[in-house]
Amino acid sequence: MTTLLTINGATRRFGGLTAVDGVSTTVAKGELVGVIGPNGAGKTTLFNLISGFTPLSAGEVHFKGRRIDGQKPFRIARLGIGRTFQNLRIFPNMSVFDNVSVGAAGMHGVNAAGAVFGGKARSEAISRRAWAALEQVGLQGLAGELAANISYGRRKYLEIARALAMEPELIILDEPAAGLNDTETRELAAFIKRLHGDGMTVLLVEHDMGLVMGICERVVVLASGRKIADAAPEVVRKDAAVLEAYLGVEE
Repeated sequence: MTTLLTINGATRRFGGLTAVDGVSTTVAKGELVGVIGPNGAGKTTLFNLISGFTPLSAGEVHFKGRRIDGQKPFRIARLGIGRTFQNLRIFPNMSVFDNVSVGAAGMHGVNAAGAVFGGKARSEAISRRAWAALEQVGLQGLAGELAANISYGRRKYLEIARALAMEPELIILDEPAAGLNDTETRELAAFIKRLHGDGMTVLLVEHDMGLVMGICERVVVLASGRKIADAAPEVVRKDAAVLEAYLGVEE
């Protein structure tokens, strides 16, 4: 398989704390990879290093053979990496459609105002992409609603739609099931599987082990900023280092 993402020795230090410590892994085109670990393991920091929101202290990140660390987040996004955030970053006083249009406009290198005043052809292209993303996540019927008025679970899909509107080759999902009930989590798992089945490469951080082990083809495990496992779910589930990191060991 073609390698999309390569992480070599990714390290991030915050003063005397090393949040990510020499992590290396790859993501191939078409994979669905989970990243798990206890609280404080460095999972979200790793995602921020990939997407440019946090600079590396050491190491490199390559996407489609091109080194991307050190670039601004919007440039990395335009190269084909979309992402969501652990804390939702929607615009509550904008409509669902306009929230997604922001992502589509970003792919065209314009802001929201540019999407409106940038010419008919560009505006139509942005509109088509926004509608397509809304249809992917099943929110087309709520396009005119204010984002503030839709449920928390729907807002999760809204943020995914905004990322999809940028037409990524790789989408990074940061704890998409956080705050969802069991039924919503099962529905989300089915959605991610469909998205992956349609050809999307997915990198997923999630605390819900049932979701990760149930849908991911490979699981990367972090503990105290270091990678301690990188294998199929059935292998990771039995790994002694993983069990120790999650459960501890008796004295």
